[in-house]
Order: sequence, then C-alpha cells, then structure tokens
Amino acid sequence: MNRWRAALSLLMRFPLEVVLSGWATAWLILRGGPTRQPGLVRLAYDEGLSEIGAVALGLLITLTPGTTTVDLDPARRELLLHVLDLAQAEAALAAIRRHFERPVRALFEEEQR
Repeated sequence: MNRWRAALSLLMRFPLEVVLSGWATAWLILRGGPTRQPGLVRLAYDEGLSEIGAVALGLLITLTPGTTTVDLDPARRELLLHVLDLAQAEAALAAIRRHFERPVRALFEEEQR
C-alpha cells in the first residue's frame, strides 16, 4: 500500500469508525448490566512501524470511542489499551489491526538502517 492510498484509506475510514464506535459505546453504556467488565489489554504492533507511527496509531485508537491508549512501550513494541468490555477485546483488537494498523504502517514505515 503506497502512502497516498494509505492516507486516503485513513481519511475515509477513521470518521466512519468514530461514528460506529460511538454508537456501540453508547449502546454498551446505556444497556448497562453486570455483564460489562472493563480492563486492560496489550496490542503488539508490527516490526515495520516506526515509533512515530506507533504514537499515531495510539492517537487514532484513543480518538475512537470505547478504547483508550494508556501506554506505549517501544522496547516491547506494544500498546497498552483500556477497553470498556473485556469480552469484546479480541474483536476490538482485530478491528484496530484491520482498519488502522496497515495504513498507519504504510505512512510511518520504520527506516532500515
């Protein structure tokens, strides 16, 4: 994926994800009940992603309702995320990888030394 295509992909996908996640988060909160269990999960990011790219990925995650980036560990190449419902954590991580990680990596590839 080239940089222009990655930028266009993020430009089109991010607002849609904000709206969809906003509705899902509102529904989860309004529905209530004891079934919701918030918690922390780790998201390992790709070797090809630079540290600036990891920060950009963390920002996109935080700006999308329902999930917040708590910490970035460049040594372990992981983001620590807070999710509203641990039961849906794997689905949330899969969506992040599918919609954000690839285009962000294309925009912020780590330079080879």
